[in-house]
Amino acid sequence: MATLILGVNLSVISELRMQPMNHRVLSWNPGLTARLVITVAVSFLLLVGANLATPLYPALQAELRLGAMGTTVAFASYVCSLMLFLSTVGHWSDHIGRRAALVVAVVVSIAGTLVFASASNLLELCLGRGLQGTGVALATGASAAALRELLPSRPEWASRFTLLASSGGVAFGPVLGGALADLPGGRHTVFVVQAFLLLLVLIPLSTLQARPAIALVERGQRSKALAPRPLGIPSSAREQFWLAALVGFLSFAIFGFVLSLAPGYFASAFGLESLLAIGLIAGLPLGISALSQLVVRGGKELLPIGLGLLATSTVGLAVAAEHRQLAWAIAALVLLGLGQGIAFRTAFASAVDAVSDHQHAQTVSTIYLVTYLGSAVPVIALGWAVGVFGQQQSILVFSLFCSVVAAALTIWAWTGLRRAR
Repeated sequence: MATLILGVNLSVISELRMQPMNHRVLSWNPGLTARLVITVAVSFLLLVGANLATPLYPALQAELRLGAMGTTVAFASYVCSLMLFLSTVGHWSDHIGRRAALVVAVVVSIAGTLVFASASNLLELCLGRGLQGTGVALATGASAAALRELLPSRPEWASRFTLLASSGGVAFGPVLGGALADLPGGRHTVFVVQAFLLLLVLIPLSTLQARPAIALVERGQRSKALAPRPLGIPSSAREQFWLAALVGFLSFAIFGFVLSLAPGYFASAFGLESLLAIGLIAGLPLGISALSQLVVRGGKELLPIGLGLLATSTVGLAVAAEHRQLAWAIAALVLLGLGQGIAFRTAFASAVDAVSDHQHAQTVSTIYLVTYLGSAVPVIALGWAVGVFGQQQSILVFSLFCSVVAAALTIWAWTGLRRAR
């Protein structure tokens, strides 16, 4: 066992130094299916861990006296860390290799998970969330690029797997968090289980035979290669990029609300006490989003349809909560997830399919940078507004604003389709 661990460590360290080993040390070379499963599992579990806390926020608010603003700051610290590292290390996997980048992402995420589990104040919560965001940032471009390289003749399926892993992880996180929170140990149990799952996926990831990095550099150029780059917006796909990025920004602003303030709001509006029920409701639109990306087929004509559903369901959710109609709210959440899944998958696929392979990882990282910005700025602003103007009024205004933006993007997408015909 010690020899195996040493061999694995030497292999990963060699890749991090951009000095691939000339011989294989205790590694295994699995087939395509196993590599796909491992890559998707890493992304999925990292996003699960980042969203386990969703049903726990009402209890954390009371336990740590966070308030609405503190809750949104804790939630957004993950997003801010994610954006920072997406903009600075999104291209690293091109040089150190996909496997090494994913190994580091998992290790950092385990550290963040354990810090969050033992947090006793807002600063510690933010530190744990920040480490989780760093792990997801390291894995975002690496996993997307790895899937594209594993499926060179099926780029549409590479995009589907990328979005399925991220959306599925975000959706399953609140459900798992709510289910585990009722076990002895509370939130400590939740995050210890998550750390264990990450360790399980780290073992096969660390031992598989890594493929060479696609952009090897000379010894004197290594620090330059890893230095932060200007964000890449490919000129060949500028319109597709911005449409995908803005659709992502809007949908993640809405999902950010669902994953941060909405659990407490729904618990109050509908009289919910079960953490599992809160987690299921919060995870419902994200689960529908992930499912729609697998089963809904169609081309670019689906984009305005998805955006139209997003516009109507956002207002419908706010109205349902205001009138204490749980059935209406569930219907609105289903339509919200369906619209987001259709719209983001279609826009994302159009953007990444329009760029070359060497621009893929950086383009994906930049799209997600703008996308995750939607989970930070609007959500923090909403947390501030709740403290100043009250919860019900602030959430209604937020919902109306998101609906108007979705309608504007619908018109843009529809106009683009007409020009292309």
